[in-house]
Amino acid sequence: MSNVIAADICVIGAGSGGLSVAAGAVQMGAKVVLIEKGKMGGDCLNYGCVPSKALIAAGKHAHGMGDGEVFGVKPQPLEVDFGRVHDHIHEVIAGIAPVDSVERFEGLGVNVIQAAAKFIGPKTVQAGDKTIQARRFVVATGSSPAVPPIPGLDTVPFLTNETMFDLKERPDHLIIVGGGPIGMELAQAHRRLGAKVTVLEGLKALGKDDPELTALVLDSVREDGVDIREGAKVTSVGKDGDGVSVSIETDAGEETVSGSHLLLAVGRRPNVDGLDLENAGIKYERTGITVDARLRTTNKKVFAIGDVAGGLQFTHVAGYHAGIVIRNILFRIPAKADHASIPWVTYTDPELAHVGEMEEEARKKHGKIEVLRWPLAENDRAQAERRTRGLVKVVTDSHGRILGASIVGPHAGDLLQPWVLAKSQGLKIGAMAGAVAPYPTLTEISKRAAGSYYTPTLFSWKTRAIVKFLGLFG
Repeated sequence: MSNVIAADICVIGAGSGGLSVAAGAVQMGAKVVLIEKGKMGGDCLNYGCVPSKALIAAGKHAHGMGDGEVFGVKPQPLEVDFGRVHDHIHEVIAGIAPVDSVERFEGLGVNVIQAAAKFIGPKTVQAGDKTIQARRFVVATGSSPAVPPIPGLDTVPFLTNETMFDLKERPDHLIIVGGGPIGMELAQAHRRLGAKVTVLEGLKALGKDDPELTALVLDSVREDGVDIREGAKVTSVGKDGDGVSVSIETDAGEETVSGSHLLLAVGRRPNVDGLDLENAGIKYERTGITVDARLRTTNKKVFAIGDVAGGLQFTHVAGYHAGIVIRNILFRIPAKADHASIPWVTYTDPELAHVGEMEEEARKKHGKIEVLRWPLAENDRAQAERRTRGLVKVVTDSHGRILGASIVGPHAGDLLQPWVLAKSQGLKIGAMAGAVAPYPTLTEISKRAAGSYYTPTLFSWKTRAIVKFLGLFG
C-alpha cells in the first residue's frame, strides 16, 4: 500500500523556480514536499546557464591569448585542451550543486522525493510509492530542448544543450541549427576554442532583439570566424562519413553543409509529459500550461511557474514566479505576475541586454516617442580598455517616462540593472540623468544617454536668452 503524505505545498520540479518555492515556504513554516525525477538544480545548473557561461568564460580566455597586441602584449599561439575545458565546466557545476542538493533541502525541512510525479486527482499526486495530498501544488518542471521533425534526423547523432557539455574532444566543425541566444553563445564560444562553426538560421539571427543592436553582435561573432547563414531553411540531414551533412534551402538555392557535429538549438518545449494533468483538470497547450495572472492553472489549487507556464523562459523569471506563488499560497495575497520589466541578456561578446519595450514596439503602442543613444566610443573607460563597440539605446514617451532600454557592449547585462529598476518603478528619464556615476566607468553611458534627453532644451536659443537676461542683474 502506498504511503500517504499530507503537506501544505507540493512542488513538482527542483529547478530554480521549484527550489525557490520550497526553500522559501519551508522557512516560513509550511510543510513542503519537493519531487524531482532528474537532477537537483534542473536545466539551469546542469545543462543551461551555468555550464554555458563556464564554456563562454573559457572561450574568452582563449580569445584573450591573441587579443592583446594593441596593449603591447604579444599574442600567443592558441593551445586548447578541450578535455580540461570539459573538466572546468563540470567543476563549476559541482561547486554550485551543494546549494541545490537533496541534503541541503532535507536539512531545511523539505521532504524530498526522487521519483517521477503524476496527478491522480485534483488534489493528489503519485510519486514512486508515495501519495501526496496537499493544500496547494506548484508545477515547476521546466522545459527541454525542442527536436524538430527534420527528415533524416533519426539517422544521425545530434547534440542538444543537455548533451553538449559532455563533449571531451573539441568538434572539428560544429553545425548549429538555430541562431537564437543559445545558438549564438555556443557558436562564438566554440569558435574561440578553435572549432570551425556554422550557424543555420531559418529567419534572422537573434531575431527577438533590437536589430540595430544585434547587428553589432553579429558583426563581432562573424569577425571571430563563425559562418552565420540567415534565411537558411534546413530540409534534411544525413550521414557524411563519420560526420553529418545538412541540406539547406536559401534564396540562392539548395546547398549542403558538412561537419563533424550537429547541435540543435531551435527552442524549448514545456515538460508536461507524464504529469497526467488531465486527471487534475489542468489545461495546457503546446507552449505550456495555461495560467492566469496569479499563475494559477485551471485547477485553482495548482500553480505553474517558470518555463512550463510558457512565456519568457529564463531562470530569473522562474525565481520571480516563486515569489508570486508564495505570496498567493502562504499569505493569501492575490499577487499577480507582471512581465513588463523582465530583463534578458545574450552572453555573446559583446553582450546584448534588454528590458521593456523596443523602439518598433513603442512606436506602434505610443506613437510619439524619444529614442536616446550613447555610444561606448565616447566613454573614457571603454577607450582605455579598447572595448568601444556598443551603445545604450533608451526609449521614452513624450513625457520622459522610460519605456525600455537596450545595451550592447562588455558587461551589458550588469549595466542594464539601473534601467531595470527605473522601468519597474515607473521612473522618468530625469532620475537617471540626475544620478552621479563614478568616473571612469562604463555606467556613464547610461547617464549620458539619459542626459541627452534634455540637450535640445538646455542648449536652445530660449535657454541662451534666459541666461543672457539674467546676466544683466550682475
